[in-house]
Amino acid sequence: MALVVFLKGVNVGGHRTFRPSTLATRLKRFDAISVGAAGTFIIRKAVGRVTLRAAVRRLLPFEAAIMICDGRDVLDLASRDPFVDHPARRDQVQFVSIRSGSRPPGCVLPLVVPPTGRWSVRALAHHGRFVVGVHRREMRTIGHLGQLQKLLGGPITTRSWTTILKLAQLLRA
Repeated sequence: MALVVFLKGVNVGGHRTFRPSTLATRLKRFDAISVGAAGTFIIRKAVGRVTLRAAVRRLLPFEAAIMICDGRDVLDLASRDPFVDHPARRDQVQFVSIRSGSRPPGCVLPLVVPPTGRWSVRALAHHGRFVVGVHRREMRTIGHLGQLQKLLGGPITTRSWTTILKLAQLLRA
């Protein structure tokens, strides 16, 4: 089964920028394809995670956290439809945060950030290393996702639910 690589904090606000399509080309020996501009890749050739992580690190022009998961885990998450009770709204984004490890989150879910006042981020549940939630479309969300990372007890990188569905579509093809 394919692997999926998620890079943390790249191509955001003009910092740590690179061309994901160029990295995918440089990873052609792993049959890599780039999905979007946020540093998300499907690796279709069988390769060990240590080898893959080392290759990505060597080819990136800066340090970045690298989360690697099995494609079947992405397919399993997509098949669950974790947002069935939280339909899409114009003013909100359905998201999935990928945690760096497989330990349970360091907090109880669901939770809201900030804990008082008008919420910005709602973490609804976790499925293995994935945390699903919704956030408002506003600038302060990035800071609140940083708070979510602290509450979860380790690095996370976040993608929209539509990106996860696109990954699932490509993994099935």
